[in-house]
Amino acid sequence: MSEHEHDSAIWPPVEPIRAGLAGRCPRCGEGRLFSGFLTVAESCGVCGLDYSFADAGDGPAVFVILIIGFIVVGLALWMEVSFSPPLWLHFLLWVPLTLVLALTALRLIKGILITLQYRNKAAEGRLDQPR
Repeated sequence: MSEHEHDSAIWPPVEPIRAGLAGRCPRCGEGRLFSGFLTVAESCGVCGLDYSFADAGDGPAVFVILIIGFIVVGLALWMEVSFSPPLWLHFLLWVPLTLVLALTALRLIKGILITLQYRNKAAEGRLDQPR
């Protein structure tokens, strides 16, 4: 019996999107996934799952850049065409909005990607070596 099959025998299934958004353990759904704002904890404080498998890489940052960039640039362009505000007003609106949205989205997306990584048993690719 593999470790993942053993997990499902003991722990009830956890919805990965919900657990990721809440920053909870992908196995038990109770323990904290993050020890800091974006720092992944070493293990779950409830079920003891080792989070060493968790490597979201640059995925969350790419999603945040694309999603938040689309929203902020679209709104800034609409505001420029519709109202033609001074440049200082653009900076006053869009820089803080971009920072708040990006940091919030980064934590949420990182949590989702890690819980999906656990659910789908994603691992680093390996090449088979001839014997």
